[in-house]
Amino acid sequence: MEPRYGFLAFFFVFFIASVFPSAESSCSKSCDLALASYYVWPGSNLSYIAQQMRSPILTDETVIVSYNKDQTISRDYVQSTTRINIPFPCDCLQDGSPGHLFQYTINQGDTYKTVAETYYANLTTVELLRKFNGDTIPASGTLNVAVSCYCGNSQVSKLYGLFITWPLRPEDTLQSIASNEKLDAGLLQKYNRGVNFSQGSGLVYIPGKDQNGIYPPMESSSRAGLSGGAIAGISIGVVAALLLLAVSIYFGYFRKKMDDTKPISQDFQEFSVQEEKGYVGPTGISVDKSVEFSYEELAAATNNFSMANKIGQGGFGAVFYAELRGEKAAIKKMDMQATREFLAELKVLTNVHHLNLVRLIGYCTENSLFLVYEFIDNGNLSQHLRDTGRDPLPWPTRVQIALDSARGLEYIHEHTVPVYIHRDIKSANILIDNSFHGKVADFGLTKLAEVGNSSLPTGHLVGTFGYMPPEYAQYGDVSPKVDVYAFGVVLFELISAKEAIVKTTQSDADSKGLVTMFHGVLDQPDPTEDLCKLVDPRLGDDYAIDSVLKMAQLAKACTQENPQLRPTMRSIVVALMTLYSSTNDWDVGAFYNNQNLINLMSGR
Repeated sequence: MEPRYGFLAFFFVFFIASVFPSAESSCSKSCDLALASYYVWPGSNLSYIAQQMRSPILTDETVIVSYNKDQTISRDYVQSTTRINIPFPCDCLQDGSPGHLFQYTINQGDTYKTVAETYYANLTTVELLRKFNGDTIPASGTLNVAVSCYCGNSQVSKLYGLFITWPLRPEDTLQSIASNEKLDAGLLQKYNRGVNFSQGSGLVYIPGKDQNGIYPPMESSSRAGLSGGAIAGISIGVVAALLLLAVSIYFGYFRKKMDDTKPISQDFQEFSVQEEKGYVGPTGISVDKSVEFSYEELAAATNNFSMANKIGQGGFGAVFYAELRGEKAAIKKMDMQATREFLAELKVLTNVHHLNLVRLIGYCTENSLFLVYEFIDNGNLSQHLRDTGRDPLPWPTRVQIALDSARGLEYIHEHTVPVYIHRDIKSANILIDNSFHGKVADFGLTKLAEVGNSSLPTGHLVGTFGYMPPEYAQYGDVSPKVDVYAFGVVLFELISAKEAIVKTTQSDADSKGLVTMFHGVLDQPDPTEDLCKLVDPRLGDDYAIDSVLKMAQLAKACTQENPQLRPTMRSIVVALMTLYSSTNDWDVGAFYNNQNLINLMSGR
């Protein structure tokens, strides 16, 4: 860089930082007030709630009473297991999103989980608490508790300008919320595009009433006219524009070189961006240029990644709903430290295409790491099995979903070079489309294995407890049989609708693995009677116990302690195809050695 250009660039940055020290351009909000739907847990009272949710707006319990005039509530009484609306300021958080930081005083024995799920009634999350406070909860002091807010969407309706941040519970559905709040279900869905109201967790935003019991309309964007600061900003902007013109030559001249070589994060330095002959992507990954999106296009499609478009939160970032180029999409915005997970998923899904694997539409590496997938709007298997607001999955549908998922795994195990090992198979990572077919998703922990290499050491454990086989949990050994074991747990889930780790009492310490429960039954000389007790009660009598027993036997084979005794995914596909298409008796052990049948019915 020539000295004169460096000086101009430095002076411009210094000037802008000096005259705009408190700019809020990254935070887009048009309201100052929001409501939080607080689920009153047993043992709580209004005084305690007011203390936890205290803000410049909420000074004492009477303020809460004034926003809940349609309920039997007073300073001395509030009914537990009901919802009340809590007013709070809609500010700008440090990350640029609209919300408010509450202050929570830490008590002995507190965990992020209890603070998020109990004391703040799922208005915040463990991930947000870690984001604003660090990975571990301090022994004392205060916590920053971030609660998001929403100001509405003029393209949906200008009649509503006050919104409730509403944590979804297992009993919630779109119709139940609309009925209870006396609002149109279609309106709620428009405000929460792509959100499944029956998912049992997460946030939605619904119109709320003020202290007078009316829905206040959206504020005009010009409600305050031009403030003195705005006028000053315009004046300064003119001067800044002149400086910008002076340095634009510098930025224009060097921009392409900088864009081609600038790393996104420290981990990303070894994956420099390259462009040649219509392909662009991280080194070693051939990606058709048509699937690359610009940051501007993704931001526009998600209303600047607004909370209203947020449909999920995972271990490495948030997921947003969008409509891109005429197609519904789910955009995963990944944290900067998730570079390796981003590259792993990008490499798998740009090279592997199968009906039963979620489809990658595109990606973006501007400003952050983004993966764009097809949008599967019917939730995941975990939600369908355990959400009481959904109809129970019929038994044949469960077998079909098992077969679909097995086909997806069989493809990455048997028909790709190198072999891919998913490492995080679980019911939450099996998406269900509108035809109730399954698709395997979330390849961020995928590991590569050379063909013929039965086991690979791994540096640290990843995945989900309850789905990890013994050789992986104890020694870190990775092979395709890791996925086989986890898939066996999913089969047990399909039968029972129970989670992989089952609480035997109210205490988290008293729990039992689903594998242990089923093996104890299946080891009996005649397991039929006790097996019936493990079947999902929502199925009633609408299943054939012989069919359930066959799936349970297959799941047991998948979850053998010795990985060498577990079947391959190819054998599992054959077994499930037989189970789905025939009621004849069959022997699970026969599928281990019947190579002709395997070759005939590989499930490709």
